Amino acid sequence: MGYNVTAVESAEKALASMSVVRPDIVVTDLRMEGMDGLALFDAIHESNPSLPVIILTAHGTIPEAVDATKRGVFSFLSKPFDGKALVEHINKALTLSGKKQDDGEGDDSWRSAIITRSPVMEDILSQAKLIAQSDVSVFLNGASGSGKELFANAIHKASPRHKKPFIAINCSAIPEALLESELFGHRKGSFTGATKDHEGLFLAAGGGTLFLDEIGDMPLALQAKLLRVLQENMVRPVGSTESVAVDVRVISATHKDLDEAMEKNEFREDLYYRLNVVSIEIPTLSERREDIPLLTQHFLKTITEKTQKKITAFSPEAMEMLVSAPWPGNVRQ
Repeated sequence: MGYNVTAVESAEKALASMSVVRPDIVVTDLRMEGMDGLALFDAIHESNPSLPVIILTAHGTIPEAVDATKRGVFSFLSKPFDGKALVEHINKALTLSGKKQDDGEGDDSWRSAIITRSPVMEDILSQAKLIAQSDVSVFLNGASGSGKELFANAIHKASPRHKKPFIAINCSAIPEALLESELFGHRKGSFTGATKDHEGLFLAAGGGTLFLDEIGDMPLALQAKLLRVLQENMVRPVGSTESVAVDVRVISATHKDLDEAMEKNEFREDLYYRLNVVSIEIPTLSERREDIPLLTQHFLKTITEKTQKKITAFSPEAMEMLVSAPWPGNVRQ
């Protein structure tokens, strides 16, 4: 596959070799004479916690795989293994560790901010890449902190609009009186404090993608104006008598149950169907626990670089607590 490979006969020789040349990834058997694969991983992890390790075994059991995952092993594959699957795991490990370079075709840089090895997430990302090629409105449904904005940004990066702006706005974070102006713009003098023209986010995102987070919190009066913009592809700034053409792809998201909101007449049904042409359900962190060791290492690396402290890894007991924790705040927590 074009990779430079160094092969050794034992874990002990692997450690000796690594003292001279550091690899970008390690693929090892589990059962070996002397030090086994997990012991080798522990030794590597102590000095190089961010180095991905893939373990292969003909004696694979579920408890061993779970134990290996909790300890931070990148992948655990049973022999006889599919060579294509192994290469996919190697490619993913190198991408996540930042070692795989942009090679154009087959480039995964569009999703580089989403750290995962979960089959559930991989299926959703495959859907997202297909959806990105069309220009339909996308609705992301997921709990708070599950990564909706990262998904929206990934869809934008995978789309033909990727060279244009990606702009995100949290509809619940802006006062109702200012939200219309923030979205659609305003003309100078249209209200107190409007000292100059403001183009608004729909125009600022021209040719690109506008992400409307927490759309379920948008006031009803503004929902009607948003529906008109989506139908006509025109915006009328506050205080203006003329409409302006806009070209944006809209991705929206909420953690609310919009079916319930529509029943209570708190959310417009016609707007919902305009926004929800294609929907993606983003899993909670508890539904993708195999990602917790990977996320843990990512955040540990980020924190240690920021604080300049030499913390290399979590103990197995700490990792077990992290993997089994409920995480109500999801990845953000």
